[in-house]
Amino acid sequence: MNSALIIIFLFAAIALYLGIRATFGKKMNVDEFAVGNKGFGTLFIFLLIAGEVYTTFTFLGGSGWAYSNGSAAYYVPMYICLAYVLSYWVIPKVWIFAKKNNIISQPQYFMKSYNSKGLGIVVAFIGTIALIPYIVIQLKGLGIIVSEASYGAITPTMASTIGAVIVTMYVVISGIHGSAWTAILKDIMILFVIVFLGIYIPYHYFGGIQPMFEAVQAVKPDALTLDPEGYSVSWFISTIILNAFGFYLLPQTFTVILSAKSPSTLKKNAVTLPLYTILILFAFFIGFSAIVQVPGLQGADGDLSLLRLVTQTFDPWFVGIVGGAGLLTALVPVSVMITSGAIGLMTGFYKLIKPNSTDRQQLTVSKVFVVLIILTAYIFVLKGGNALAILNIMSYGLITQLVPAMAFNFFNSKYMNKFGAMAGILTGVSIVLFNAVTSFKLVNIFPNIPSVINDINIGFVAILINIAVGVIVSLLTNSIVRKQNQSNMPDEVINY
Repeated sequence: MNSALIIIFLFAAIALYLGIRATFGKKMNVDEFAVGNKGFGTLFIFLLIAGEVYTTFTFLGGSGWAYSNGSAAYYVPMYICLAYVLSYWVIPKVWIFAKKNNIISQPQYFMKSYNSKGLGIVVAFIGTIALIPYIVIQLKGLGIIVSEASYGAITPTMASTIGAVIVTMYVVISGIHGSAWTAILKDIMILFVIVFLGIYIPYHYFGGIQPMFEAVQAVKPDALTLDPEGYSVSWFISTIILNAFGFYLLPQTFTVILSAKSPSTLKKNAVTLPLYTILILFAFFIGFSAIVQVPGLQGADGDLSLLRLVTQTFDPWFVGIVGGAGLLTALVPVSVMITSGAIGLMTGFYKLIKPNSTDRQQLTVSKVFVVLIILTAYIFVLKGGNALAILNIMSYGLITQLVPAMAFNFFNSKYMNKFGAMAGILTGVSIVLFNAVTSFKLVNIFPNIPSVINDINIGFVAILINIAVGVIVSLLTNSIVRKQNQSNMPDEVINY
């Protein structure tokens, strides 16, 4: 057993210990399991939200995209920073409504916003579907990281299996608390590793960051500009807007919002997190360096650029540290994802079928859903898949179909009721899934369409159609909703 593998296993053991230890002294019920009884302060919220930014995508997908697609990778820090800016005004309102109505999941939020159990069910399953590609990203990334950092001593499949078992164990025991405590170790390590590598590697091989870009300019000049077609300017802008609006609607990030102690906690994080996000640029520096130093990686193998460069540059013990940090960037996000997905299914599906179920039964069912979600994602890991960044974009394309329903509800608008919201969401999700299966583009319908329009992110197009369908259906069904309101209790809406 080489020294790198020993260090990686040490990090895995520490993460498992912290995850299990997090539940000591706490009486675990559904609220505690799901959102920490809404008691997390600024530090834990910071670490958990940052945990959804610094994932295996940062280690592999970010550097891999810089390697394979060059400047297109800059969409990542841009959309995340824009999401934080938007969150300063929007997210505290979500928290206030959730606190007032004792909401612990995303499906509950939409269910109570529109007074619609059907909408809650739809959101629960869409959230789960959107989470699966994201969990697959982390498990695939974990397998790649551990296999490469151990010099092939462990296969990617075995590494993914071990990681899935570890994270399932401590989530079932500790819920969101396990994620919070492992996030502390993870953020310390990722901060050290990414910044160090992002500075050291360009200086080691090129004498600085500017000479590194000059070397890239010499061997692959198109890596420093956006493509005229494909990952073009219109793709870049539409993807930034799409992902920025979808960031806090991802079930795992939405769960972190509900875990906050107060609205001010969320506002403080909105101010500080953009600075922390800029550190992703150091991952891109590594990917650009690999263009020159590790040429020839094709397709999804571009995700290996960071680790290939690290293993040829450093001794095994340091490679083990990098591998351990990469392992943590998978475990923490996955733990939040499967927790939020499980609670979403429990509140948006099981609790509607069994409204009189006890807290203990709800907690047990939530843990069963944890296992089912991780098993489903694991099956997709075994079957292979696209490059990490493509899976990331597909997840955002799905979950952002909830944006119109949330936005219209803020204003209690007659242009969006529960029927329209549901119809719009289902239409948008269908378009995104159809595109994921067929790689459909607008040019398939309009052969002469200019590339500036054809390159627009299909998820963005789906949102526009989502809004149109939602408004039309709402206007046609407002009379039905009014009659229902007269015979039942009035809809609960957000009034600010």
